[in-house]
Amino acid sequence: MSSQLKSILTLALVGIAIAAAAVAWWVLRPNGLQESMVSGNGRIEATDIDIATKIPGRIAEVLAREGDFVQAGSVLARMDTQTLQAQKAEALAQVRHAESALQTAKSVVTQRESEHNAALAVVAQHRAELNAAEKRLKRSQRLVGEGAIPEQEVDDNNARVLGIQAMISAAQAQVAAAQAGIEAAKSQIVQAQAQIEAIKATVVRLQADIDDSELKAPRDVRVQYRIAEPGEVLPAGGRVMNTVDLSDVYMTFFLPTAAAGKVALGSDIRLVLDALPNYVIPAKASFVASVAQFTPKTVETESERLKLMFRVRARIDPALLKQHLDQVKTGLPGKA
Repeated sequence: MSSQLKSILTLALVGIAIAAAAVAWWVLRPNGLQESMVSGNGRIEATDIDIATKIPGRIAEVLAREGDFVQAGSVLARMDTQTLQAQKAEALAQVRHAESALQTAKSVVTQRESEHNAALAVVAQHRAELNAAEKRLKRSQRLVGEGAIPEQEVDDNNARVLGIQAMISAAQAQVAAAQAGIEAAKSQIVQAQAQIEAIKATVVRLQADIDDSELKAPRDVRVQYRIAEPGEVLPAGGRVMNTVDLSDVYMTFFLPTAAAGKVALGSDIRLVLDALPNYVIPAKASFVASVAQFTPKTVETESERLKLMFRVRARIDPALLKQHLDQVKTGLPGKA
């Protein structure tokens, strides 16, 4: 009986000690946060990215559904490109036509150069004939003075010299005309080359528009809303869907002047969501506003200055987000 009594007394003393400790903790427990800590309410947010059209057109198909996780470069929607494809085919045909015109211009240059060389040869031939005719004229003039030949032969030789001189002038004119034809043909080559470059630039632009008709995810995102459906005609910049970048998730909250002034960029912040009160999410201060968000009409007194509130952003580590992508949701309220 004595050993049982001792055991009971021991248990009673332990119970009394536990009860006393509990009462002491309850009485002495901290009421709220410590003086060195501050808190603010906010909601989980993320960077929204609108998937929109670059040029007006009709939606051919939408490949992503709301809630889908898509990787960077994935095709989310396609626009109807029949008109662009037809314009590209027309531009390619114009390129071939311009290239044919370029070859024609080059052949014309070759032809004009041949004509120029032929005209130069005629001039050289006539100059040789003129040289011979002038020598014959000089001999005939000497012989007619000696009475060896009649006067008529001198006149004939002189007329021949004048005729050859006229033929040289005509041949030189043909040389000049052939040279002008060469320059004109070369200018046609330049025009054809410029036309080819302009049409090829049009082809590149049309191909860029065709490529941009495939609306792709710029980064790893989750589809939040489908705004348009296949068959709808959208203007330039028309939104097809809204996505959210889950690698850039943060909570925005507000702190009074005294607290905001002590928060440095990179400061440790802990987030507790209403939906998960037993989990603490680590974050870092990525932004502190330099201008108060809520400003009273006047800030002449110290008490009024204390009412100023500054916006602070707590950004969650992207590596941590990547481990829990399925659980990341925007709009959840909580406390920082």
